[in-house]
Amino acid sequence: MTTFSTQLARFLVSLRLESLPPEVARKARVCLYNAFGMAINGHATPFAPVARAAALAMDGETPHGATLFLDGRRTTVGGACLANSALFHGRAQEDSCGAAHFGTILVPLLTALVETKGYPLARLIPALVAGYEAGGVLEKAFAGKTTPAGFRSTATYGAVAAAAAVARLMELSEVQTAAALANAVSFTGGVLQSFADGTDEWRYQVGVVARNGLVAAELARAGSIAAPHAFEGKSGLVRAFARSDFDPSLAAGFGRDWAIERVAFKPFPVCAFNQTPVTGTLVLRERMKGAPTKVRVRMNPYETGYAGMDAVGPFHSISGTLMSIPFCIAATLLYGPPTSKRMTTYDDPAVNALIERVELVTDPSVPVLSAVIEAETADGTRHVREQRMTAADYSYDLPTLSTLLRRIGEEEGVPMAAFDRLERFVESLPAGSIEDAISVFTLVPRHSRAA
Repeated sequence: MTTFSTQLARFLVSLRLESLPPEVARKARVCLYNAFGMAINGHATPFAPVARAAALAMDGETPHGATLFLDGRRTTVGGACLANSALFHGRAQEDSCGAAHFGTILVPLLTALVETKGYPLARLIPALVAGYEAGGVLEKAFAGKTTPAGFRSTATYGAVAAAAAVARLMELSEVQTAAALANAVSFTGGVLQSFADGTDEWRYQVGVVARNGLVAAELARAGSIAAPHAFEGKSGLVRAFARSDFDPSLAAGFGRDWAIERVAFKPFPVCAFNQTPVTGTLVLRERMKGAPTKVRVRMNPYETGYAGMDAVGPFHSISGTLMSIPFCIAATLLYGPPTSKRMTTYDDPAVNALIERVELVTDPSVPVLSAVIEAETADGTRHVREQRMTAADYSYDLPTLSTLLRRIGEEEGVPMAAFDRLERFVESLPAGSIEDAISVFTLVPRHSRAA
């Protein structure tokens, strides 16, 4: 029987480091570098300690388990996923594959498995690619329907991505991999309301999703029987979440339309959909003298309708400010490029006053990842910045990303040796040891880490 899960499994099983297109393998290395680099730059964020406490309460310490980054204690692989994924998500500068942030799920999960189970590093890149491809093909096809329904793409497609990555790392058979994917569909969920309320559940979704993907793969390896029509069935993932019919031609792009090539990186510690508005606002800020009296921002309905994007405050958490288009626009106009400190300043009277003068306009003619910003100054002058961008504009190579990570590292007190070590690790793969990456977190002075 040929189903989408069997077609996807066949493709995933075929992934080998030596047969991957050079540009795909290269992009996977950059994704690894960004994930680890942003995690160490997020050492002072408060979310990993919360997740770490929960993980240890549930799973306890394990002498030969997976390392809790910045802490040094060891726990189960699932516990490490919960804690370390929250660290990788801490700055909100993780990678984006459309609206999904697969790196925060896949990299901590694969790292923990390689560390505890001794899987060879030659499998790391193919496993990472497998995760991005399995999650990415679904995100591209269906996020346009699942996101407006209130489902978060990272969680909705992340369990499948995680199961695919683990299955490839374990070198499961086609039958087992198809079962792992179907299992993951049954463990899928995750809504967007935390963005609207400015709360932190989304920080921890990624670790839970990683654990679910691991469970899905382990059950398949143990011999579980899973629904063959988990994706396309009348009660399968697509009809349940996207409320639409399944496109049987979806598998035709395997090995040609690589999802990992669409992965973009974030120059600023704000939502992926706010990267372009901030970029355009910085240009506009250079043209104007003084703060504007009125601002209008026109963006695509997919973005303006995303939970939390239209929030105007009052704000009490960075989960609220990094999502809010009005906040990001106002803070950038007044102070320049966003920083973690600026995004956690909630009581600035100038920012809050300007937010009231920012009008957000839904405009279907503006493409996703683009924005048109119109600002009027006190003398009646009207300034307009049309910022048209695509994921390709944020698809940095390793040297460009290195410059970004090191700049943030200087702001956050991270020794430059950390980035030197990370670059050597990703560039030397499959040589080296996973400890080369894990040990980077010991370079952060203990007094500067979040408690």
